[in-house]
Amino acid sequence: MSKAFTKESDAAGDDDDDSPSLPALPKGSRNYMTPAGYARLRTEFMQLLDVERPKIVEIVSWAAKNGDRSENGDYLYGKKRLREIDRRLRFLTKRLDIAEVVDPSAHHGSDQIFFGATVTYANAKGEERTITIKGIDESDSLSGEVSWVSPIARTLLKAREGDELQLITPVGVEVIEVIEVRYPEPGPA
Repeated sequence: MSKAFTKESDAAGDDDDDSPSLPALPKGSRNYMTPAGYARLRTEFMQLLDVERPKIVEIVSWAAKNGDRSENGDYLYGKKRLREIDRRLRFLTKRLDIAEVVDPSAHHGSDQIFFGATVTYANAKGEERTITIKGIDESDSLSGEVSWVSPIARTLLKAREGDELQLITPVGVEVIEVIEVRYPEPGPA
C-alpha cells in the first residue's frame, strides 16, 4: 500500500517514548539506583550517542546518495535503527535525569533492610532464598535481583534480621523470616 493512503497515526506508533522492555516508575516516586546501575545506564547512553548513532547517520547519509530511497534497504533499515536509537536515548535521558543514586554501602553492618541490601529469607517450609534489592532499571530476576517496588522488596524493606513477615502472594499469604541482611563494604574514600 502506498504511503499516500495511510494515516499518520499508523506511522506515529514507531516513535513512542516508552521502552517496552522496562517497567514504568510508580507515579510520584523517585528512580532509585545503585552507583553501578547508574554507571551502566550512563555508559549505554554515551555508547549510543557517541558511537552507534553517528555510525548509523553515516550509513543513512551514504545510502541516501545512492538514489531511489523507497527500495534502498540500507536507507530504510538505517532510518528504522536511527528511530530506535533516538527512542532509547530519550528514555535513558528521562531516567537518568530523575535518578537518585543511593550507595548501599552506607548501611554496611546494619541488620535493617534498606535499598541495596542482600537479604536471605526463609519460608515456613524452611526453603531459603537470597535476593538483592535494586532499582527498577537495574534489577535482574535471573540473578536474584529484585526491584525495590516489587512485592517481596516492599514487604522486606525496614525489617530486621529475625523478623517474621507476611508476604502476600497470588496463592495467599506466606510467612517468611529474615535470616541475614548484608550490604557491600564501603569503597576507599
